[in-house]
Amino acid sequence: MNDALIGNSEPLSQEAHAAGLEAYRKAGQVRERSIGNRGPLRFGADGKLHSEILEAFHRQGFFIFEGVIDTEEIASLRCDANVMLERAPVNRNAKVDAQGCPALGINYARLPYRYTKPLADPWGGTDALGGRHPTQMTQPKPTGDAPEDVVFIMYSMCQSMPAGLRLYGHPQLLAVAESINGEDFVPFNDAIFVKQPGLGGSVSWHQDGVTHWESPDWDPGIHGFNFQVQLYPATLGNCLWVVPGSHKRGRIDIKGQIAENGGSEQLPDAVPLVCKAGDVTIVNRQMLHGSFANSSPDLRISLTFGFHRRKSVLGMKAALAMEDDDIYYDEQRVFERSSVIQVAIDARHQERPTEPRFDYKPFSDIQDDFKFNEETFERVIKDYNTKDLAI
Repeated sequence: MNDALIGNSEPLSQEAHAAGLEAYRKAGQVRERSIGNRGPLRFGADGKLHSEILEAFHRQGFFIFEGVIDTEEIASLRCDANVMLERAPVNRNAKVDAQGCPALGINYARLPYRYTKPLADPWGGTDALGGRHPTQMTQPKPTGDAPEDVVFIMYSMCQSMPAGLRLYGHPQLLAVAESINGEDFVPFNDAIFVKQPGLGGSVSWHQDGVTHWESPDWDPGIHGFNFQVQLYPATLGNCLWVVPGSHKRGRIDIKGQIAENGGSEQLPDAVPLVCKAGDVTIVNRQMLHGSFANSSPDLRISLTFGFHRRKSVLGMKAALAMEDDDIYYDEQRVFERSSVIQVAIDARHQERPTEPRFDYKPFSDIQDDFKFNEETFERVIKDYNTKDLAI
């Protein structure tokens, strides 16, 4: 068993942490390459996701779409994400940024930043997020000059990042969502995961989804999926890991699986989702997945946003919401949150008028009411994430 990963009383150095994962990472990459679930985003003659990709996604629970986001769009997204980081509160309790100016989002209904201690696992082994992270990853020791807090996740992509709103209306990604979840697909939420070099925290092994595990209608796709758009290369040192096929197993005893693995978090069947900037991963939310502390010198920023089947959401009680959980997702709530997609489609069309525009069927007849402008920003985009559809 690798002492680097079983929680010694003395915290590991970053170097020891990286060394303890080196062989595992290389073996995982070999496993991922042997599966072959990566390649360009392709569609069939009917405009739907190519059947070979769809079958591979349903079989393994993930796919890596290579080179989807062009370099111009990546540059705009990086710029906006960097502005968000620069304008973040200097720590989790502050109201000013590093320049002493009012921090971004202090007037939002929901603060758009979540912090962690450097190289920590803030959710592992806690009751946070419904207790979905029952075990804790190894937490290496940060260097002596590390800050007290680091930005771990940023929210409100569509409100705080103009390029992020346009990305949300990407016609090919929305066509994938339609192919998997039907013409009336609905959104989940969005989050920007930030793995700062030598500082970024871990996300312990978990499955997303709360509401449908015991449902008689349960199936491997009932909790939807997430895209992750990579603004920088996702490397062996900082990327997301998944266990292929685990989305078909129902709710997994994660504690038991770690125990069966000798207490090691190096799950033997997991694979790393190594990507280039501009690649987009799609991951079934029921997959067992997680990421290790970023003891590498590489930055990862992943724009993450997901989609559900409408029937999985409508009438369900809110779960994992960051505001009042005592609500149900009725037709009005679903409509209001889904309208963000239509505004994003128009925002993208205004920026890229020659690009094919996605036709989001629930809004086909009312597109004119959701053109992107100052009025719809106030009515639809402002504080939109207080209406997320979390199940």
